[in-house]
Amino acid sequence: MEEEWYADRTRLRQLLRDHPDWSHRACAAEIGRSLGWVKKWTRRLRAAALGDDGVLRGQSRARKRPPPPWDPRVIDRILEVRDRPPENLRRTPGPKAILYYLERDAELQALGLALPRGGRTIWRILTQHGRIAPPARPTHEPVERPDPLSSWQLDFKDAATVAPEPAGKQQHVVEVLNTEVLNTVDVGTSISLDAQVDQDVTARTSVVAVAQLVRAQGLPDQVTFDRDPRFVGSWSGRDFPSPFVRFWACLGVQVTICPPHRPDKNAFVERYHRSDTSECLRVDKPGTPEEVRTATATYKEHDNHERPNQALSCGNRPPRVAFPNLPARPPVPLLVDPDAWLRRIDGRSYVRKVRENGTVRVDDTLSYLGQDLAGQYVGMQVDAARREFAVLQRGQEVKRLPIKGLQGGALPFDAFVAALAEQARTERGPRPVAAR
Repeated sequence: MEEEWYADRTRLRQLLRDHPDWSHRACAAEIGRSLGWVKKWTRRLRAAALGDDGVLRGQSRARKRPPPPWDPRVIDRILEVRDRPPENLRRTPGPKAILYYLERDAELQALGLALPRGGRTIWRILTQHGRIAPPARPTHEPVERPDPLSSWQLDFKDAATVAPEPAGKQQHVVEVLNTEVLNTVDVGTSISLDAQVDQDVTARTSVVAVAQLVRAQGLPDQVTFDRDPRFVGSWSGRDFPSPFVRFWACLGVQVTICPPHRPDKNAFVERYHRSDTSECLRVDKPGTPEEVRTATATYKEHDNHERPNQALSCGNRPPRVAFPNLPARPPVPLLVDPDAWLRRIDGRSYVRKVRENGTVRVDDTLSYLGQDLAGQYVGMQVDAARREFAVLQRGQEVKRLPIKGLQGGALPFDAFVAALAEQARTERGPRPVAAR
């Protein structure tokens, strides 16, 4: 922009030399500038020495000298209005309100003192005299760091480059289940542990995928994931432990479910999604599920072994370079109690509305209560010792129902996974309110 202005000023100087009889209006039409611009620069060019090219440069609009100080009486009046609001004002006046009172101050007008013309000047005066505190700098709160491979984060991600089938589902066409290690400042590793790709990712396939992962990597102490129905169950019964949640609970792993609209609670896997999208999917543009599987596996190896990671734990090195030796985690047990999750919710109540046919739904299973309770709300309190629900209404127990789906004895790990996969429903994801 400055180059264009410089060229126009040069043209104006040439016109003034070649056509001294031209009017300002004619010069403005020739150059394509306003009449005021031509008048201003004509004065400057004629006042400059012949051949002085320095005059062609623009002049800074910054102040050449500091502004005159405000009269102490004006400052005192500003602080007085701030500290003791006039005219029954029941709030602390801001700069604009103070400006209103200054303009109506008869004493200041009689003295003929210069007054601020904008709220920015008043704000500066209030800040200098301690009436407006500067914003506090955010303080860093250190996070307690888990040991390597002890805390995992899981999340689903779309492979949006695969076109949907015309007659098939339109959303979540191919999804990648990324299982990552929780990255922390001291001992976190940011290693991508797994990336299972499937065209039809459901709660059933999710249980099978994490079973394969723990068989290969060992058991973590904690897992974190969001409220996707494939993780936590259907929308109508998601308060009750889903098969996916039961899987971890039976293995003694602590489960943390992120609150709604808080991806920051699952930040490390979300950050991996961002890199995978920008550096893999948008670059390779895989068009088939098999291409997605190949591209995802290749990027996983690249992210772990070649791509420098700026996390403090990695020190601008690839995660597996920063952590070449990883500790061994506890293996999966040979026998698993498939009902161990029940002890974790002992005494917990779940509110349900009795249907018109006298049934209630808990964990996608129906239990009959009776037609006399149809349309009413009841509490289903878990009695883990008796493996029953105590049905409560207005604080009184009205009935007991057996908890369905319990196995009643220990199972081999593979049989345990098969039983949970059979219980899992084919929830495909959140409600399709908008395309991702």
